[in-house]
This record gives sequence, structure tokens and C-alpha cells, in this order.
Amino acid sequence: MANTENPELSIIILNYNVKELLLNCLESIFKNKTNADKWQIIVVDNASTDGSTEALRSHLTSGKLELVINKENLGFAGGNNAGVQLAKASIVLFLNPDTIIVGNAIQKTLEVLLSNPDLGAITCKVELPDGRLDYSCHRGFPTPWNSLMYFTGLAKLFPSSSLFAGYTATYLDINKPHEIDCISGAFLMVRKIAGDQINWWNSDYFWNGEDIEFCFSLKEKGWKIFYYPEVKIIHYKGSSAEKAKPETITHGISAMRIFYKKHYYKKYPPLLRDFVLLGIKVLEHYRKLKA
Repeated sequence: MANTENPELSIIILNYNVKELLLNCLESIFKNKTNADKWQIIVVDNASTDGSTEALRSHLTSGKLELVINKENLGFAGGNNAGVQLAKASIVLFLNPDTIIVGNAIQKTLEVLLSNPDLGAITCKVELPDGRLDYSCHRGFPTPWNSLMYFTGLAKLFPSSSLFAGYTATYLDINKPHEIDCISGAFLMVRKIAGDQINWWNSDYFWNGEDIEFCFSLKEKGWKIFYYPEVKIIHYKGSSAEKAKPETITHGISAMRIFYKKHYYKKYPPLLRDFVLLGIKVLEHYRKLKA
């Protein structure tokens, strides 16, 4: 039941106009949940207009989940933070509605997190429908150098090099568990104590970059972040974003500027600072023209 008095895990799913995917996601959770699992399931709806909240009525009446309905689209950070207010467990899982849980992915990931007190956050393997890894679940931080290597294509040319592939982190074995800098908000399991320390999701970001900021903040506080590929989920990536592509591009570029100015801008000489900002502006124009 959703209203377990002492849940071991609170699952927060933020929805925006992806009703069918949300229902499929919930079905995969219920299918793989056992009687031993004490989970609180919270769906936060960001002012959807596709009948998402009405479609959840049967789950609400059966007590399987709790629902938060926002009067406006608060973005990824604001929406998830609204869900945190209801979370009762010491561990919180942020899960995208366009995902499918495979087998005991939640249980095993939770087990690994609980077994290592140094871990602040963890993800399982996040696969795209075609079987490829969703690179967002396994990344380095976008330093100016890492970003340059990524956008010039050198990271793809030298995927086994930590010098060139620092952002994509393809030099690490994606089939073995290890520490990583950055994981994806599509499946991000975190200790509540760690989330409290960083004040959860940064609302400076509306719809992109929040997970990078989240992970960066956790590591600043001394927490380790872990990638655990022994279990997996399927991610139908970009489902909500496709419904508002021009705005998504704008938010993505905005996230780059915010992160760079906040964490790297003052660390480099003025000429390099301006060069990076110019590169971000060129990328923005390129993506808009391409769209």
C-alpha cells in the first residue's frame, strides 16, 4: 500500500503529459514489487492536460499510490521537490514516467545503497529501447575540456581514453559496478540525509541539467555516487521533451550556461571564459536551426 507507515523507499515519479507511459511505468513497478517491499509511491503531475490524473483514479482508490497535482508546470526540479515533501522513507528513488522496471532492479539497487554507508546516490543500468546504454546514467562532469572533447567528436573517436572521453566516461567498463561522477534523473536513488544536505533539486534549472547539478552538489558534500549495472531499466528517453522541442533546446542551453557560470567560470582566465560562453551560444543557434 502507498500509505505504509514506515516505508523503506519512497518512489517519486514526475509526470507531464505522458499518460500511457506513466501507466506502463506504474504497471512495471507493481508487477515487480513483492509483499516484502515497503515502498511509498508518489506521482507528481506537472499540470498535464492529457488526462493523466484521471487515469490514476483506480490506483488512488486502491491506495497503491499518492498523487500531487501542481497547478502549473514547475519543471523537473520544482516538480520533484514537491514530491519530496511527502516522502517518508530514508531512501528516495526519482524515477521518470517513461521508464520500465525490469525484474528486481529497484530491490537490488536499494540493497547495494544500503550496504555501503559512503554512497549518497546510485543508479542501475539505464538502457534505451534498442539496447544501447543511455549515456546520461554514466557520465563525467562537463568541465570546459570534457565539453570541448564531446562536442568536437574527439570523445567518440577515442572512447577508451580518459583524456578525451571524460564526459561520456566510455573509458570505464559499463558492465561492471563502479563509482561515477554523474548519473541520470531517470533513475536516481539517493539517501534522504544526502538530499537534505544539498537542499534537493536546484530550481535554477527548469528542464535539463538538474541531475548534473544534483550529483555535483552531492560530491561536494563528500558523498560517493555509484553505477550498478547488474540490473537495469528501459528508458523511452525524451518523451515529455518531444512535446515541446524548441523550449527543450532553450532549457538545455540555459542549463549549460548556469552550470558553467556557477562552477567553472571563475576558475579560468577571462579569454577562456568568453570562449566557452561563445561556444554555448553557437551551439544554441545550431540546435535551433537543426530543429
